[in-house]
Amino acid sequence: MLDFTEYTKILLGLIAILNPIGAIPIFVTLMRGETDRRRNTIARTVVVTVCLILLAALFFGQILLDFFGITVGSFRVGGGILILLMAISMMQARRSPVVQTQAEAQESESKEQVAVVPLSMPLLAGPGAISTVIVYSHRGTDLMHYVCVGLIIVIVSLLLWMILKSVPWLSRHMSQTGINIFTRIMGLILAAIAVEFIANGLKGLFPVLAGSG
Repeated sequence: MLDFTEYTKILLGLIAILNPIGAIPIFVTLMRGETDRRRNTIARTVVVTVCLILLAALFFGQILLDFFGITVGSFRVGGGILILLMAISMMQARRSPVVQTQAEAQESESKEQVAVVPLSMPLLAGPGAISTVIVYSHRGTDLMHYVCVGLIIVIVSLLLWMILKSVPWLSRHMSQTGINIFTRIMGLILAAIAVEFIANGLKGLFPVLAGSG
């Protein structure tokens, strides 16, 4: 197991990459005209789907890497670059095309079922979040490490549930400027995490770099 500080970093990292506050305007747009009951049903479906996707990435991510013959080091570098691109967009208070293109956003507004696609995947539990979970799963090898990361995923999912349940209140009391400020802060945190991923990945691919530090 890692120490408490490392698991706190994992928690903050997942919150930053999911950015549930930043998803509020999209949720409000897609839920326009829906009843409170249906809105709560869709929110519950979103939370359960996000949790299951991230847990699947935690426990089966290594199988996926082995299937494609991808090393952990190269995956860290690739995942870090992906997360860095998302972070740069977040620091500009806009949604990265890595998460959702403009065409996909327009298509999603006409879909009847939006809880799984696009809300759960790719807006929240997208490539960046999945990559983050897989990378963090390799920070430890014992069962307790996986249990702790799984518990963090559940905690983040509960936080997401609380935010989605509070969307009507938040949309009335939180301005777009406030959402943009929060998104930029999360983007800055995410950029630091991405650089750490890339640095550790390069050290794994080129051990001489680890020795030079």
